[in-house]
Amino acid sequence: MMHIAHAILHAFDFESGSTSFSQRELDLDARAVKSYVQRHMRKISSSAENRHGEFSAESGFADALRGYAQGQIGFTEISQQVAQYLWEELRRCDDLEECDLLVCDFTDTQDMKARADAAGDGEAAQAFAEAAEQTDVEDLSRRYFAAVLLPRKQAFIHDLGADATGAPQNQILRQDSTLPSPTQKVESYVLVDLGDFSIDFHDKVRTVGTQERQIIPEGLLQCSVQASSREVVEAVEKIVADVAEEAGVNVTEAVAHAKAVVQSSAEVDEAFAPEEVGRRVFEDEPELQERYERVTREKELPEEVPVKRGVANRLAKNHKIKTDTGIEITFPSQYAADSNYIEFTTDSEGFVSILIKNVGKIENK
Repeated sequence: MMHIAHAILHAFDFESGSTSFSQRELDLDARAVKSYVQRHMRKISSSAENRHGEFSAESGFADALRGYAQGQIGFTEISQQVAQYLWEELRRCDDLEECDLLVCDFTDTQDMKARADAAGDGEAAQAFAEAAEQTDVEDLSRRYFAAVLLPRKQAFIHDLGADATGAPQNQILRQDSTLPSPTQKVESYVLVDLGDFSIDFHDKVRTVGTQERQIIPEGLLQCSVQASSREVVEAVEKIVADVAEEAGVNVTEAVAHAKAVVQSSAEVDEAFAPEEVGRRVFEDEPELQERYERVTREKELPEEVPVKRGVANRLAKNHKIKTDTGIEITFPSQYAADSNYIEFTTDSEGFVSILIKNVGKIENK
């Protein structure tokens, strides 16, 4: 579950050169408002596109966040500081995009969700009741500070009115304050874990004069930049495939096995080590392990990559293949290394056969 403690919206108007920084937080008792904020927070916190980073020693924003986490500065004040900085930076960019800034302080109560899931049979209420009584269960909840740039779009609305004689006269008006829907992808945001101050962010390149930069990691955060979970998983899959193909090993099995390793590691640690993937995929082939590790070093892949369980499931739980005969098959990645479920064989002419085993029932989809 997700608990929204604070949320506030600041408005930018680059066309008129003015801002409207709110001095009051959003009314989270309003169901529609709370739902809108929650859905955006869920979307950015579970995105596989999130890049990761660590604050530099010179980061002023890191100092401000620590002060906020310790209660030395209020939510509205720090949100206005973020808004002021982004306003000054964005107005200097060549391609101005009308947008607003949503700032939020929320807690992802992962422990509650885990207990609800463990209850089974949909008895979520029972799990929540038990959670209040349990003191020996690890608290997995995480508190985050988030700032999201919400691009506004132009829309047209009807205006119901009357003319001078009182006769109904409807008009069409242009509306320039339409916010993105909660399902729409946003490009620029930051998410900071207030427990360990780890950073997830996403941004796009903007041009200021002749200089290109990303204002969130380079300006606001002043942090290092590490590839996203998706980028690293895709890089690992590519390396595994290349090494397997060069050695004449079944590429499909190798890549699916790599995905299974990523998923199992994320399930336990919410992270995975790219080198460990190669060691387990090519467990009985020391030469291939060495070749894989050499390429990962050349590609400068990180030693460990954070990846949330939900993200890992989306990226690696299943493996999909398509044959040159047009047949498509999707199967759990973990089955690739288990010949009890699926088996790949290659004949002397290089043609591949796929045998699906121990199937008790088949459903049409």
